[in-house]
Amino acid sequence: MFKSKLLIFCVLSIFGLWFGEDARSQEKLTLTLDEAIDIALTESPTVKIADLTVQKTGYAKKGTYASLYPNISLNGNYQRTIKKQVMAMEMNGQTMEIEVGMSNNISAGVTAAMPLVNAQLWKSLKLSAIDVEIAVEKARSSKIAMVSEVKQAFFGVLFAKEALNLYKETYDNQVRNFENVEKKYNVGKVSEFEYLRAQVNMKNAEPNVYSGETAVELAIWQLKAVMGIDFETELDVVGEIKDYKDPLINPSIEQLEYDVEHNTNLVQLGLQNEQIDAAIKQYKYGYLPTLSASFNYNYVTLSNDFDFHWNPYCVAGLTLSIPIFDGLSKHYNISQYKKTQEILKLTIEDTKRQIQIGAKNYTDVMQTCVKRYAAAESTLSMAQKSYNIAEKMFEVGKATIIELNDAELALMQAKLNISQSIYDYMVAFSKLNELIGNEYK
Repeated sequence: MFKSKLLIFCVLSIFGLWFGEDARSQEKLTLTLDEAIDIALTESPTVKIADLTVQKTGYAKKGTYASLYPNISLNGNYQRTIKKQVMAMEMNGQTMEIEVGMSNNISAGVTAAMPLVNAQLWKSLKLSAIDVEIAVEKARSSKIAMVSEVKQAFFGVLFAKEALNLYKETYDNQVRNFENVEKKYNVGKVSEFEYLRAQVNMKNAEPNVYSGETAVELAIWQLKAVMGIDFETELDVVGEIKDYKDPLINPSIEQLEYDVEHNTNLVQLGLQNEQIDAAIKQYKYGYLPTLSASFNYNYVTLSNDFDFHWNPYCVAGLTLSIPIFDGLSKHYNISQYKKTQEILKLTIEDTKRQIQIGAKNYTDVMQTCVKRYAAAESTLSMAQKSYNIAEKMFEVGKATIIELNDAELALMQAKLNISQSIYDYMVAFSKLNELIGNEYK
């Protein structure tokens, strides 16, 4: 669905170019959470870079496999002898000097070579395969992080819009209260102090509306940034922050199970450990003999003039290489990799502990949000009732404007606490999914 909306938006934008800036600015791209995530996974430069890296590593792997096939090449060579070599020989007590060689030496042919037995080369193929797995895991990590960022930005927009609505509601109430106080002040039913206090409260509520509008605008810009779309795009989101309250009403955090082994950092460290294992085996295989085959078919011609007579020359052979001594180079490289592996295993253990601590922290935050939500829900009904009573009492002159403002402030704070609890819960839940490596479905 998001693709159709995006297509519609693009078409409307084109018509906007035809009919003027005003017509274009009236259209908005309105997205649900799933649509925002889908666009981010399609348009984000971070995800595109990760996918291109996977493709690049795949080509490198194929290049390594190419070393198993015959290496065939055509070659040609021309040499012009400027000064011929002189061969001296003694015959019957006299020294004779004879020039050796021809003025023109030309050869052309084809050569081929391929490894038959090379354990070290075969093991390098395993290293290339692990490189691809690491690139794929990094791409998965980028997508998981992108989904988490989009969710947090999306919830940030919903929370900012909810806060703005509360600020507007408070401001409207303050305007209405001031108008009521002004009427009573004009007929002498309230003091000048209450009149001034009502006016000050109205003026103080106005900047909150401006701040809320700015917060909404910044939140939408943040969402555009993580989605990877143009900042000039008119964007809005579907829904309210209260649409995501179900997990807080029916919490199941106690039964929440998570497996930190799927954390993308742990997976990458595990692949690096496999890579070191393969590298150690590759160096060990360097102690084994290698066998390769070669083939050479050439045509050669030698002449002092350019009347050439070509002679074929063909050779096929096997080359056996047995390593004897390399100055302990392989031994030191193996020792170095073993120490690196020991460090890596300690890093894996420490990373796993940190991930478990992070998961426990996010779970605790979610549990706290559930309790805050329940407390705010119970407080809201009381705050609403208190405000209604204060409003009625103020209308009949039984309460002051200060008491009415206190009741209204308590009501707004209760509503804000509910939205804040939902927002904090969803952000913590998004971060928990990112931490344990849950993929977006």
